[in-house]
Amino acid sequence: MIDNSQQQELLRFNTIIDWILAQNPTMEFWISLCGQLAPLSAVVVFLSPMLTMLQIRKDQSVGDLPLLPYTSIICSAFVWTTYGILKEESKIWSCNGVGLVLGCLYFLLFARLCPPVSKTLPGSVKSHIYGATGLVFLCLGMSVWPGVGMIGNFGVVLCVFMFASPLAALKVVLRTKSAKAIPLPFTIASVLNCFFWTMTGLFEMKDYAIYVPNLLGLSFSLIQVALKVIYYKNDYRGSVIESRGKKIALASDLPK
Repeated sequence: MIDNSQQQELLRFNTIIDWILAQNPTMEFWISLCGQLAPLSAVVVFLSPMLTMLQIRKDQSVGDLPLLPYTSIICSAFVWTTYGILKEESKIWSCNGVGLVLGCLYFLLFARLCPPVSKTLPGSVKSHIYGATGLVFLCLGMSVWPGVGMIGNFGVVLCVFMFASPLAALKVVLRTKSAKAIPLPFTIASVLNCFFWTMTGLFEMKDYAIYVPNLLGLSFSLIQVALKVIYYKNDYRGSVIESRGKKIALASDLPK
């Protein structure tokens, strides 16, 4: 919950935002453009696991892939769909509604082909179902009391954990001096998505529950892009060496 002093600070902050917009009339066009692109970029991010799903379906196996990202999509999308409906913000609930449907489809396909219990999930499929169901009921309960503000705060916490989770691979990247573990297309999509929502939340909606987590997500994503640039030469050399090794191996298999 936000107390009176925090509300006063938010009002002052919003006044500063209005002053900035008044001093820069051309910004309104760019803010409007970001507001239109934000829901589309969110849908693109939600669609990003589709290639992984197609590969899983083709292989009829999930390998060592975790179930947690798809459980997280369901939980996060449900919270923000609820928040958007209560705030009557179609830009929020529309794209997250799409994410909720896609997250459920990803989860069902993954759960159908994964083992009931595995360390890589982590835990079990049932524990993921119970956890997601519990969060849904918790979110519905918060929509009644204490209300939309608490759901927004809850969504901020979820987003921070989701955006920070890829940073767990930083130790491996720094130790191996290779950024192959960082998926560049997804990272760039995350940068654009977080940028659009930061601008929309800050200047259009003036909603800290929107711009705070996306500003953090933008920072985390830019860190990953920076690592990709820093270790680009190392990854390129490694790819060249690996390619040459395959060619040599193929040549050795040719009949003498």
